[in-house]
Amino acid sequence: MSAKVKGGKSIYGASVGILMLDAQFPRIPGDMGNATTWPFPVLYRVVRNATPDLVVRKGATGTLDAFIEAGRDLVRDGADGITTNCGFLSLFQAELSDALRVPVATSSLMQVDLVNRLLPPGKKAGILTISASTLTPRHLAAAGVPESTPVGSTEGGREFTRAILGNELELDVDLARQDNIEAALALCASHPDIGALVLECTNMVPYAADIRAATGLPVFSIETFVSWFQSSLVPRRY
Repeated sequence: MSAKVKGGKSIYGASVGILMLDAQFPRIPGDMGNATTWPFPVLYRVVRNATPDLVVRKGATGTLDAFIEAGRDLVRDGADGITTNCGFLSLFQAELSDALRVPVATSSLMQVDLVNRLLPPGKKAGILTISASTLTPRHLAAAGVPESTPVGSTEGGREFTRAILGNELELDVDLARQDNIEAALALCASHPDIGALVLECTNMVPYAADIRAATGLPVFSIETFVSWFQSSLVPRRY
């Protein structure tokens, strides 16, 4: 018996393409930009000059064309779907979907509305972000997040926000973990109706288990989102 297969790509077996910010801070296991995080192959493309500060604090101004071109490169190379490594890039969801013509999942925030549907009456999802001061209604609307969604942040902590957005060469992992735990606990204390947490920041994934243990709540992240996303691109064969 013979079989015919079709070509057309440069790389096979890596269906998810990840658009990366141009950064130098440490990406520990669990971080979206650490390839060992994923149980499946992924393709990466760095969008040069799209720094954490520019994307998170300055609205990613002037970077859309670069993200589109990098996304097109990933699709040409073999990606069947595209995601990004910053939740603030929800701003580009519509434009990237239109330009790339493949499924696009820009932001972990896109899970919020779905998570709300999973929860019991009277409960809703809360968002934990790296920068609440710059997470605008535009970001939330672009991801389909309901207006009443509570938002907490690691801003004001000792390590996490400063090191990531400052693009520093060193990260104190224990302090970053504590920042995330404390921010999650504070958010839950101020909003007792929170029934689950959605981590906006892709760099928060290494601390998801700690947040779950501290709050007792389900924790959704870019890892849960992209794992679901990838399973649609490469369904398991039985």
